[in-house]
Amino acid sequence: MWFVFALLSAIFAALTSILAKIGIDGVNSNLATAIRTVVVVIMAWGMVFLTNAQSGISAISRKSWIFLILSGLATGASWLCYYRALQIGEASKVVPIDKLSVVITLVLAFVFLHETFTMKSLIGCVLIGIGTLVMVL
Repeated sequence: MWFVFALLSAIFAALTSILAKIGIDGVNSNLATAIRTVVVVIMAWGMVFLTNAQSGISAISRKSWIFLILSGLATGASWLCYYRALQIGEASKVVPIDKLSVVITLVLAFVFLHETFTMKSLIGCVLIGIGTLVMVL
């Protein structure tokens, strides 16, 4: 099931890029990011209440709160940078560079989470890197 959700995530991320590029025309990138964020917040809290998950808030540990907040700050920084890049650049070039996050995530997962970094991972990272260069040059 994780594969289905990951694939849907990729599809929605692709739609996000195209819809954002169209919608950001003539709009300050920070304002556009804020509008998008409000929509995401409403949607996320809607899912929390729809699935009756709000009771779990009190069970969240201090460590989880800290890392979820840090993750939120990283997401916000990513979105602000992404929208600015999308506003001034071509979507077909901005998006592949943004997807270098896959390579960076693999490296960070190896370093900080001690996940296995296999030859397959290394080859994949190299191919993604080369593919990104080919697409943006």
